[in-house]
Order: sequence, then C-alpha cells, then structure tokens
Amino acid sequence: MDERDPSRATVDVSIEAASVDTGVEQRDTHLRSADFFDAERYPTLAFKSKRIEKTGEGSYQLFGDLTMHGVTRPVTLEVEFAGSAKDPWGGVRAGFSARTTIDRRDFGLTYNQLLETGGVVVGEKVEIGIEVEAVKQVEAPASAAA
Repeated sequence: MDERDPSRATVDVSIEAASVDTGVEQRDTHLRSADFFDAERYPTLAFKSKRIEKTGEGSYQLFGDLTMHGVTRPVTLEVEFAGSAKDPWGGVRAGFSARTTIDRRDFGLTYNQLLETGGVVVGEKVEIGIEVEAVKQVEAPASAAA
C-alpha cells in the first residue's frame, strides 16, 4: 500500500476452504462437503482487487473479484481505515475493516433444507466481515558491492 496514494493499493487473498471453523465440528464438516464449499474439489477461496476508490476520510470502496466454489464474481467491499501506530517492536501497524454482502447462490452454493415451520435452514444473503492488521514491511538496506 502506498501511504501517499491509497488508490494504488492492491489486495490479493487466498483462504483454504477446509480451514472453515465455526466452533461446531459437525457444522464445519458439512460446510467443507460438496453441499457447500466442496473443499476437496475447490480448495481455495480467493479475492483479487482491481481498484480502490476513496469515498471519505478514512473510507474506501475496494473493487475486485471473489472466487468461491469455482465461480468468480465481482464484489465491492466497503473499507474503513482504523489508523496506524508504532508497535512495541518498532514496526508500523495499520488496521482496516471491510464489509460486503453476497448472494451465495451466485457462487453455486445452493444447498438448503426446509424446516418443519416452513422456513429454510440457510439464508441466501451472506454478510462478509473482515478485520485486518497489516504490518509495514521494512525495506532491507542495500548490501555494499564487493
């Protein structure tokens, strides 16, 4: 990320589908199955940014492609910059929050089951929330020529 021009930032994230952890093993196993993420067939979920636009003081829209379950669709994340500070080890850390909502069916995640009460087990809309703490990379000093 270029601190002087955040619009030049890039984001490239890859998450292992099998890493899903809701705290309920039976649910996690079902989410990893072919009914949902199909982690064996589609082992990663990915996001790759295309551009970022400033929308206010410390707020941005991050446009990119989300790939899940073998399907890639454009998504827009609403991003808030939470600030930056030096950490106790001399590094510089910055915090960001991002939010978006997707329709899981757009990614081929169509499993559902009717409840006795007439509703369904799984909603169609999925809210995605991301909290990031980034550490600024320090450039290594150029080594002296021999």
